[in-house]
Amino acid sequence: MHPERPSLRIGPYAVDPPVVLAPMAGITNVAFRRLCREYGAGLYVCEMITSRALVERDPATMRMITFDPGEYPRSMQLYGVDPATMGEAVRMIAAEGLADHVDTNFGCPVPKVTRRGGGAALPYKRRLFAQIVRAMVRAAEPAGIPVTVKFRIGIDGDHTTYLDAGRIAEAEGAAAVALHARTAAQRYSGEADWSAIARLREAVTGIPVLGNGDIFAAADALKMVEQTGCDGVVVGRGCLGRPWLFRDLQAAFAGQPAPEPPLLGEVSRVLRRHAELLSEHLGEHRGVRDLRKHMAWYLRGFPVGSELRQRFGLVASLAELDDLLARLDPDVPFPADAEGPRGRQGSPGRVVLPEGWLADPEDATVPAGAELMHSGG
Repeated sequence: MHPERPSLRIGPYAVDPPVVLAPMAGITNVAFRRLCREYGAGLYVCEMITSRALVERDPATMRMITFDPGEYPRSMQLYGVDPATMGEAVRMIAAEGLADHVDTNFGCPVPKVTRRGGGAALPYKRRLFAQIVRAMVRAAEPAGIPVTVKFRIGIDGDHTTYLDAGRIAEAEGAAAVALHARTAAQRYSGEADWSAIARLREAVTGIPVLGNGDIFAAADALKMVEQTGCDGVVVGRGCLGRPWLFRDLQAAFAGQPAPEPPLLGEVSRVLRRHAELLSEHLGEHRGVRDLRKHMAWYLRGFPVGSELRQRFGLVASLAELDDLLARLDPDVPFPADAEGPRGRQGSPGRVVLPEGWLADPEDATVPAGAELMHSGG
């Protein structure tokens, strides 16, 4: 039995199926988003963009906000810790028509981010968090750009922030919230606590609540909706080396049978298409090098042999890629052990925070030297 299909709207945009591609640094560039979009509808978010780098028109950041001509709505995720800079970045996006939807990153657990009070550390400072969301929403309103907010359960088990963050985001005019159902201390390890998504859904009733964490197959998405009542799902690591997951999700939410998993021949074709799109975006040399990180994900579980696998990981040109792909047996079925978690998992650890960060959750001071000048990390 299928749960009742949620109807998801992010501001003026209907998202059908209710599926969002999570921004992933070094992954969700215009090439990968296009590849995923060719498999199914949804909302596809570009890599995280740093608000200060955007405002200062850092050349690398300006290249990162490339969107495909057919991509709509164009979705950008901003990172920042200063309400003034975040507001200015959204005003710039609105004035120059750079995106149609802005998401906000309060979920990143990476030490270089949390030690500055950013990412998953920031919602602990309730007033500062509210000021950032308010500044962004006010800057976005005249252009009709919806602002959404993504966060984690909290810093660790003793410092949970997600229910306050959800209520504050809703009160300040966010169009939706998304919860990665892990703490920052968990990083990507262990299991996501989907019951937290259900509790957030009970606390936030006026805007959509999206769930994120441990969706590695379309059935996981249906299960999350059924168990938590969330309005949609956010998919991150589950689609690494598997962009056809969006085809499976589209079928699942439409109540259709799951498509057959691809044979190695189809996986080869997808891999080749990914290389082509990256080459168009970055040039062949950089594009093929960028593809290397995806090889282990695409070939996971297939009986490829260690020597060939190693050569895929060092590929330097489209011609060399074609030669390697020609050596694969196209009729090999998709391996059962390729299912399940993929991408970084790591281990839990103490969250690195600015000195005295936990002393006063009401302190709205912007952390000194907190603004990052680079994007996507």
